[in-house]
Amino acid sequence: MKTQSSVPTSKVARASQFVKAGVKVGGNYIKHYSKKLVDPSLTKEDLHNDNAADIYDALSELKGSALKMAQMLSMDRGLLPTAYSDKFAMSQYSAPPLSGPLVVKTFRTLFGKSPGDMYDSFDINSVNAASIGQVHVAYKYGKKLAVKVQYPGVADSVTSDLRIAKPLAVRLLNLDERQIDRYMGEVESKLLEETDYDLELKRSVEISEACAHIPGLVFPKYYPELSSKRVLTMDWLEGQHLKEFLATNPSQDVRNKIGQALWDFYDFQIHTLRQVHADPHPGNFLMRPDGTMGVIDFGCVKVIPDFYYDNYFQLINPDTVKDEALTQQIFTNLEFLVPQDSAKDRKFFSGLFMQMIDLLGAPFAVDEFDFGDDEYFNNVYAFADQLSKLDELRSSKVVRGSQDGLYVNRTYYGLYALLNELKAKVITHKPEWLKPKLAAVA
Repeated sequence: MKTQSSVPTSKVARASQFVKAGVKVGGNYIKHYSKKLVDPSLTKEDLHNDNAADIYDALSELKGSALKMAQMLSMDRGLLPTAYSDKFAMSQYSAPPLSGPLVVKTFRTLFGKSPGDMYDSFDINSVNAASIGQVHVAYKYGKKLAVKVQYPGVADSVTSDLRIAKPLAVRLLNLDERQIDRYMGEVESKLLEETDYDLELKRSVEISEACAHIPGLVFPKYYPELSSKRVLTMDWLEGQHLKEFLATNPSQDVRNKIGQALWDFYDFQIHTLRQVHADPHPGNFLMRPDGTMGVIDFGCVKVIPDFYYDNYFQLINPDTVKDEALTQQIFTNLEFLVPQDSAKDRKFFSGLFMQMIDLLGAPFAVDEFDFGDDEYFNNVYAFADQLSKLDELRSSKVVRGSQDGLYVNRTYYGLYALLNELKAKVITHKPEWLKPKLAAVA
């Protein structure tokens, strides 16, 4: 794979890269519709492929929040055409890496010494490169280590990148700017946290120690003395990313074991720790033939406020939705309903959100759930498609939903998608208070 000898860091250079992507997309539209005049049978698939390649190429050169946005979008199957989601999925662990000299320069800037001075050996060629940083193999203390090196300028460009990227996102996804503005602060704060490796080191140690009792999970040891705000050193974990793992045709038993470990990992974080590894994309998990799984990258952690947690999960209990007054109050607390809603609005949006609860809460309603049930996921994607086309949502003068819901919902969406890819059947452990009283008595 071709390496990068530099990363655009100035606002002007980075803005130019976004503009270049926009111009290419515009040119692709012109070429597509010109060809369609000659050949009316042409579909939009070729257009999507060209646009996806051009946008990804531009974002991958920028790294950082721009590439992270592509990574996040790749997880939303059904939101983007397949060409985009497939291409953007490369940002999870296959972005173009930095060149060796630039890696050495980064170490000298941070530590005043080269990586060769810090480790017994250090492979200057990265083994994978994602949105915020790339990973190198090193050896020290008689152990194989993974060294994550952050791309230059990433932390300083988060705010400006998001501002510049917004028009491209509006055009590409056909989103209302108000929807983007509503959550921009939450996205920005999380991306800034992800560029702080000191914070990631702290959270990695805390969460991995707290979750060490969960069967099937493996966590690396971290090395503060070989880490900094932009470099993070940990044990090397063996395993395969999801796509490679599935290519080995693992047995259903192994799929179920890994799926169970995933479910229990998130169940414990959310309901006991009240903070969660909020980036459940395939690049952050290393799966093994024996049914165990390594967990890496605690850069994106969502701390769940008690008020949001109590209201959000109360809706999961079927007893709650039987109480219309209580349900309406929770919808208001979570900003699904707003004071200026008319009676007609309240009825419409209440019905819509009840549908959403029924769908997304389905795994909680049973003791065991088959995430290999494609009919269930087709219904989820169909509902998402329905939402995107509703005039009542598109023309609404308010944006609905608490900002805290952005990463909580994304976490569950990513978890469900992983479990669906695994075709795993899992026992859906959950706190007692989430179970209906009738079920508890039975």
